Amino acid sequence: MAELRLGPLLRYADGSAATVWVETSRPCTAEVRVGGAPGGTARTFQIAGHHYALVAVTGLTPGADHPYEVLLDDTPVWPPPDSPFPPSVIRTPAPGDPVRLAFGSCRWASAPAGEPDPVGPDALDTLAARIATAPEGERPDVLVLLGDQVYADETSKATRRWLAARRDLNDPPGAEVADYEEYTHLYYESWLDPEVRWLLSTVPSCMIFDDHDVIDDWNTSASWLADMRATPWWRERILSGLMSYWVYQHLGNLSPGELAADPLYGAVRAVADGTDLLRDLACKADAEPATVRWSYRRDFGRVRLLMVDTRAARVLDEQNRSMLDPGEERWLREQALDTPESCDHLLIGTSLPWLLPHLVHDAEAWDAALCKGARGERWARFGEKLRRGADLEHWAAFPESFDALTDLVAEAGSGPDAPATVCVLSGDVHHAYVAEPTWPDGESSPRARVLQLTCSPVHNAVPAAIRFGFRFGWSGLARGLGGWIAGHGRSRRPKIDWRRTGGPWFGNQLMTLTLDGRSARLRLEQARARRGAPARLRTVMETGLTN
Repeated sequence: MAELRLGPLLRYADGSAATVWVETSRPCTAEVRVGGAPGGTARTFQIAGHHYALVAVTGLTPGADHPYEVLLDDTPVWPPPDSPFPPSVIRTPAPGDPVRLAFGSCRWASAPAGEPDPVGPDALDTLAARIATAPEGERPDVLVLLGDQVYADETSKATRRWLAARRDLNDPPGAEVADYEEYTHLYYESWLDPEVRWLLSTVPSCMIFDDHDVIDDWNTSASWLADMRATPWWRERILSGLMSYWVYQHLGNLSPGELAADPLYGAVRAVADGTDLLRDLACKADAEPATVRWSYRRDFGRVRLLMVDTRAARVLDEQNRSMLDPGEERWLREQALDTPESCDHLLIGTSLPWLLPHLVHDAEAWDAALCKGARGERWARFGEKLRRGADLEHWAAFPESFDALTDLVAEAGSGPDAPATVCVLSGDVHHAYVAEPTWPDGESSPRARVLQLTCSPVHNAVPAAIRFGFRFGWSGLARGLGGWIAGHGRSRRPKIDWRRTGGPWFGNQLMTLTLDGRSARLRLEQARARRGAPARLRTVMETGLTN
């Protein structure tokens, strides 16, 4: 009899349709029943000995909660009979409903039950507990996870024990994951957490990868990539990382219509074993990144979310470095400027922040100029070493791309049909802050309010020295130091200025945007431990973003 190994994950959801993802123990037919009535079925497909299904559920009534159950070959498997949680539901919005979008990044798997958690309570666990306690209360309409859903290069003690039973950890890549099977273990460790499993079954989610989903500093430079490709283990790592991302994260980002039109998804489902087909895609994506698009668009009524791949889509040639390849950049521009009259709020999801503390921005731009040869070969070698050691690889490290995104944000936020807000949602840097750009005198500023909203981590930590560095990076002294550094590198100055208007905040946290018509509110909540009681989310900031 087929068993449910992982899931269900409620991924896509709109006013009348949804998708539910599952992993099963053997080939079977997965069915989602909504309110006791048939909702949708799908036959599992096979990748590397694992079995998956993505069930499209259609014909749902807008503006309602639809409790659902999952059956495998007509046998109920979800919800578990002893579940302490309320029924999982598909909540379909009605036209004009407010949109609540919670976002964050960087989540280590929670510690096993009964063990102390070295980085404090998990923000997703505490969000799940709050929703479960008051299922009729406020909940996000979508959870946006901006990278580092799993850590392939920083494994837990339990995972290292599992790896050691499988292979010799003295052989590279040591205690990091090596292949597809080991990636599946990371997802089990992360998504079988009871609270997170239930949360992901009842709140739709959008996901995009960042570096730790593959390896720290993934695609930081051409020389970095050449060094990695020279190792005996990298090829299997990158192919497995891309394959598992396609299965566990990417497919669920797509609507039922996009899935039906996806040739690889159709081909994988049409054969007994889709491993070779998916591996071919991963090989192609690794060799020619511009041929595969991981970025995607989601519309929530009049709220548009563009999730942008800032890892695999890079151009790494030192003289032509770009955060996005030309095709990806065209796609982002077309989607951002498409039918502006239909969009009240434009959200650009990029794992890496666009606006950083000024000193960090200037250091990254300076380093990029050194690596390009602005101060000669010796400085270029130093710049590359520094780039890798200090993780200097955000938008500021790609100056032309930084300017292009700045220009796009300004254009999208201008004109008579401009959205009320243009917000760049980011994570990666293990703290949270709000930054707001200003355009120089003599140039027209966008009509929309433009903001950089950064929230990280969901469940991780940041050393005290790094906390000090991020705080100092916003100071006036740091700005002066950054200007001197930029002058040494002869690096280009940004077209805009910006200021920090909130934060920095440190802790395990989530931001939530509530978008209602052309109004917007932002809330930051942190997971706080309580003596003798479960952890809870505590609001540390809430503010309106529009008049």
